[in-house]
Amino acid sequence: MADRRALLVTQARDSIAKGSRSFALASRLFAPETRERAWLLYSWCRACDDIADGQDHGGALSRVDNPQERLTYLQSMTERALAGEQKGEPVFDALALVVAECRIPHAWPRDLIQGFALDAAEFSPRTEADLLKYCYHVAGVVGLMMACIMGVAADDEETLSRANDLGLAFQLANIARDMSEDADAGRCYIPSQWLADQGILPGEHMKPQHRPGMAKIAQRMADMAAAYEASARIGARRLPFRSRWAVLAAAGIYGDIAREVARRGPAAWDSRVVTSKSAKLGWVARALWQSL
Repeated sequence: MADRRALLVTQARDSIAKGSRSFALASRLFAPETRERAWLLYSWCRACDDIADGQDHGGALSRVDNPQERLTYLQSMTERALAGEQKGEPVFDALALVVAECRIPHAWPRDLIQGFALDAAEFSPRTEADLLKYCYHVAGVVGLMMACIMGVAADDEETLSRANDLGLAFQLANIARDMSEDADAGRCYIPSQWLADQGILPGEHMKPQHRPGMAKIAQRMADMAAAYEASARIGARRLPFRSRWAVLAAAGIYGDIAREVARRGPAAWDSRVVTSKSAKLGWVARALWQSL
């Protein structure tokens, strides 16, 4: 069993190294046991995302011709993992392991799968509340599971609320950055009411003439992300030191994405916004000071 766990951890470590350099760097700040469990959870989340969207470790989105079939597979395999079954599928075995070790409530992995169900149903938000519902299902609930891995009790509603806020901040930054890529894949996560406020029709939002209006929408989304990031930073005070350090580093690194999108204005989607290695290391240092 120990050998099997070690193999799953190694595979999960390789997955996060390939799929997210930002999270890979931040995860190294955790204590060893927490770090391994974070990797295990990430490997399942990453694989589910890849299966649902036809990606390879978070690469370019592609239109899939069998979204419901993919969703059914994710639901079935996840339920088996939650039942404690290990079927030789590394990412689902990783979920079974981390859920058992950390007593993660089964409702949370199911909530993440519901996010993929929204995408399979070609979800697009009408209101800000719709947008936040989607962000919860694809990212906020990951914050809850990560908090559990860091030792937060399942009934600590205040700290869990802050963990959810961090997930919301991350997803809002992603949406602001990826508006053009999402549009190319036939997706739009911008509330239709926001588009209407700018006189933009859904499906036409990335046309050049709408860039000024889209810059205003991106600024609005970045402002929301900043507010949720600030809330999450308050919750980080309740975490063990190394977990607090990792969370604050990740918050800064991902927060910079939303801030840079807003700073670029209409040119935000001319090239993909990324955080440089030096900037990431800068946040690691700043987060250490903030943690102290």
